Amino acid sequence: MGRAHRSRPNLLAEKLRFLRKHFGLTQSALIKRLAVKGEPLYPSSISLFEQGGREPSLLVLLAYSKLAGVTINDLVDDKVRLTDLRVKPWRVKD
Repeated sequence: MGRAHRSRPNLLAEKLRFLRKHFGLTQSALIKRLAVKGEPLYPSSISLFEQGGREPSLLVLLAYSKLAGVTINDLVDDKVRLTDLRVKPWRVKD
């Protein structure tokens, strides 16, 4: 029995890439900021998310949304354009 096809958000990859760059984070630094317990993330994972090759889990999406101060809906809903995202102001302190 195969998996059923489901629609995928078209703008998710672009939004995730935007958020990382907005905060001036490398892929490795983003992984530390997301700090998702029990979910191993690697720079290659982030790259796949940002290229649309793979979708992040719900826990990872939740971490992205908390980091940026947006809702998960803002990330996955294609009706919410990149220009519509109201990302919270935040400065990286490393």
